[in-house]
Amino acid sequence: MSSADAVRGAALGLIAGVTGAHQALSDQLATGALVALAPADRARAQRLALTTLRQIARADAVLKPHLRRAPPADVQALLRLATVEMLDLGAAPHGVVGAAVALARAGGQRAEAFAGLVNAVLRKVAATDPARWSSLPPPSLPDWLRGRLMSAWGKRAVMAMEAAHLAGAPLDLTPKDGDAAALAARLGGVALATGSVRLVAAGQVSDLPGYAEGDWWVQDAAAALPARILAPGPGARVLDLCAAPGGKTLQLAATGAQVTALDISGPRMARVTENLARCGLAADCVVADALTWQPPAPFHAVLLDAPCSATGTIRRHPDLPFVRTPASLRDLFALQARLIDRALAFLAPGGRLVFATCSLLPDEGEAQVTAALARHPGLRPDPEALALPGLAPEWTSAEGGLRLRPDYWPEVGGMDGFYIAALRHSPA
Repeated sequence: MSSADAVRGAALGLIAGVTGAHQALSDQLATGALVALAPADRARAQRLALTTLRQIARADAVLKPHLRRAPPADVQALLRLATVEMLDLGAAPHGVVGAAVALARAGGQRAEAFAGLVNAVLRKVAATDPARWSSLPPPSLPDWLRGRLMSAWGKRAVMAMEAAHLAGAPLDLTPKDGDAAALAARLGGVALATGSVRLVAAGQVSDLPGYAEGDWWVQDAAAALPARILAPGPGARVLDLCAAPGGKTLQLAATGAQVTALDISGPRMARVTENLARCGLAADCVVADALTWQPPAPFHAVLLDAPCSATGTIRRHPDLPFVRTPASLRDLFALQARLIDRALAFLAPGGRLVFATCSLLPDEGEAQVTAALARHPGLRPDPEALALPGLAPEWTSAEGGLRLRPDYWPEVGGMDGFYIAALRHSPA
């Protein structure tokens, strides 16, 4: 099997895992055909799977007239992959069709029986007018999520979010020294007003100048804001709750604060330790459950990026609509409330809490903070902390938080959806 066919085969395995087994891509990266690939091929397979998942609804619209009935799931995944390669990625039709037929024949007796269908259908797909592909609408969010977002933000906003999801996400970096202009000039990127550096065509991340030296780390511009809003001073005792994979820990450590990073997952915390070592930064890394852990002393500030539905990150994680369900949301809402209460208990009098979720749902943002303010009479919003460059005043929500959406900043490539609130705690 050629290198290109091995990449396609690994991408097919990822797609099938998402659409068939409802496994997140991140849970599949250490399994299957992907692990046998060289790093560059592994990255190509992941990109191919991500692009196909992002475009599945549009691929199905093109395939539907050429199929009398739905083929088996593995054959359908192959047709979708090949369609996206030809119509979205501009790959040569002859090579794509030939590779798809070869993969069908190598897929066992059942898949081999569909090799003729794969050949016939994809030849018709290859003749599709490019204008038809470009005119297809962005894929809609799942009904359960789309309905909730329509109620919260309205139809026009949801359609804009869906367009942002289809466009995907650029690569954002956080400079260790805080000099976004210098890093942007060095890498040929754009320095964003909030302090991040944006690259449109980055290639292999680990090959970029400054990666090995730890001069920067990958972090969406919106995800970089909670630590900038917390803004601890040198020597401040700071707790980063639910810290993995560690971008915010790195930011806090770079300020000179005394950082404790806590996460319940040992393997994920190992990534935090690795990132700290690469960047030459220090933090006390703790593997524990925040709901039962007891710190040795109170903290001046706590950053809580709570577990959530991650619906704000669909533009970079198009597998999420296939693996998330509404059934788990109620437990998440309850956990977030408990974590807020726990985080406040870790603060010294007058301490500050920044609460964040990468969610588009008000239940995981505005409603959580409104409820927390009612539960804790000594808690109050700190709107001045949200007054950072690049943030529009209209993004401030009624209870004093910051609401970010993927359709914001369309002229520079958007941002992840986030909710962030800065709170001060003076126990009554």
